[in-house]
Amino acid sequence: MIRFGGHQRSRASAPEGRCPSWRAGGKKKPRPRRSFTPEFKAEIVGLCRRGDRSVGQVAKDFDPTGTAVHDRVRQAEVDAGERDGLTSNEREEPARLRRENRRLREDVEILKRATAFFATEPR
Repeated sequence: MIRFGGHQRSRASAPEGRCPSWRAGGKKKPRPRRSFTPEFKAEIVGLCRRGDRSVGQVAKDFDPTGTAVHDRVRQAEVDAGERDGLTSNEREEPARLRRENRRLREDVEILKRATAFFATEPR
């Protein structure tokens, strides 16, 4: 044991239940991004909305994060008209328009380059 500023500090390994990165600054590694099928998501929402299980219990049993389950349940309530907010279709449209806009800008850029190339080519 080392004395430091009147407090005892141990050089022991991480306490039980703590991750090994505790010694390296306390930051956990991010969870890998996973994807679930729409059927699986609907089943989880159904369990929570019927009252069979709490959001926390569903998260423990089926492995998505509690926040993901909670957000999915909240979005289902909005889609059903039980809560105020943007429905899934209303959220999807701006993203679709941004993708389309990006694609059209790329097309215009390609056409500009092609025009410049053919304008400088001798006949």
